[in-house]
Amino acid sequence: MTSDTLYREALRPQFHFTAKKHWINDPNGLVYADGEYHLYFQHTPGSMVHGRTTWGHAVSTDLVHWKQLHTAALDVDETGWMWSGSAAVDHHDTGGFRDGDAPPLIAFYTAGGERVFPERRCIQCIAYSNDRGRTWTKYAGNPVIGHVRAENRDPKVVWHEPTSRWIMTLFMDGNDYALFASPDLKSWTHLQDLTLPGVSECPDFFELPVDGDPSDTRWVFWGASGGYLLGRFDGQTYAPETDVLQAEQGANGYAAQTWSDIPAEDGRRIQISWMRGGRYPAMPFNQQMSFPVELTLRTLPDGIRLCREPVREIELLHTGTRTWPAGDLAAMAAEQFQQRYASGEISSYAVTDLREAESRLVLADEGDLFDVRLVIDVGGRGKSGGDDSESAGARGFTIEVQGHTVEYDAEAQTLSCMGKTAALRTIDGRVSLQLLIDRTSLEIFGNQGEVSMSFCFLPAATNHRLALKADGESVHGVSVHGGLRIVSLTVHELRSAWENS
Repeated sequence: MTSDTLYREALRPQFHFTAKKHWINDPNGLVYADGEYHLYFQHTPGSMVHGRTTWGHAVSTDLVHWKQLHTAALDVDETGWMWSGSAAVDHHDTGGFRDGDAPPLIAFYTAGGERVFPERRCIQCIAYSNDRGRTWTKYAGNPVIGHVRAENRDPKVVWHEPTSRWIMTLFMDGNDYALFASPDLKSWTHLQDLTLPGVSECPDFFELPVDGDPSDTRWVFWGASGGYLLGRFDGQTYAPETDVLQAEQGANGYAAQTWSDIPAEDGRRIQISWMRGGRYPAMPFNQQMSFPVELTLRTLPDGIRLCREPVREIELLHTGTRTWPAGDLAAMAAEQFQQRYASGEISSYAVTDLREAESRLVLADEGDLFDVRLVIDVGGRGKSGGDDSESAGARGFTIEVQGHTVEYDAEAQTLSCMGKTAALRTIDGRVSLQLLIDRTSLEIFGNQGEVSMSFCFLPAATNHRLALKADGESVHGVSVHGGLRIVSLTVHELRSAWENS
């Protein structure tokens, strides 16, 4: 690997963060300070598999273009490996660590000793930085919370302004979590135990307005598998108002965390995940992060729900853009096929199923970086099971991506991809989707983030086509594809975020 090939490898994601080399996993220490988004992450320098973990470090001014600074901003020491945690700006210098004009950054991490040194249990520690997160000093009085039980780990710490103290959420074991509070970062008091069935590790804890109303808020208690609770928090007790709800419904989104200290004038709650389980054969790196998403709480028919959409900064990568007119999907696909057939772009020898080919609207014959946005009106389709061809129509639609498919069943109102299925309602007979497509990943957002699904994949060897296809309903053995209408359809090609790396 040379500087000429770094970030240009065949399976290197082009707008998702990866380390220059070697293994990464959980995002850690997400904090905004002095115009920079800091992304620390679990890192195993020198290895392609998880092992002796440090905190790697990257920074960005726009959430899109990242510069990796360190492989070990927090390095292994006698207390153990540097496991997951969080970071925040200590604006009030409650810990007394300030040295200079700017408030210090504080990192909270688990020293994971027991897997390396059996006599040393997991403990919670802090470190501080007075140089914009470039170097860190571990607090001489560590641990700030000693071992409680099992592999207690992954501290997420937020400042609670009404009570002027820090609140820590800590994974304990199994489905169990705990809340702690501190006025000074050093002395912590246990507040509460909580259970989140089936969620597991890496908690996050933050407040959001409902429907944008700052007078009506809920606190989100999030776990690694993408499940969450909604409730109220008074600085002492968290009172859940829901059972565990699921935000991430794909196969690969895991251990998501949100940035602290984003300025009030921005006001967004921004999250990034580890896309766990991707495969990158013969690459110098292993694993990738998701594209950052903005979180909001919206009132939906089933109640208040957390919605996730790509941050607007994706538009910084938009390059060539193609927009299709509104119209019947099947008719537009058939017209395109006839034009391509007549021009010689498609030969009869390449078509094994004429009706199938005529139902496919090709959006791009090649390319691997796209931001696809579409709204489909499925309200006019006929009832399934009818034997009158005039009342029958397409039962849904499929988007073909690098040899994989995203399928929407209009009757069941479900969205499916790579073995995962999520309920996605129609709104006034319409369904909207946004797809972010990178070389080895696909992120799907339905109805402005009501549904979000993250997937990793290996691209097909030959079929790089991006296409939209009406799924026909069988009538007297004939597949009928009509009844779906494109309301809007735009495909943005994306440039690489690594172009200047």
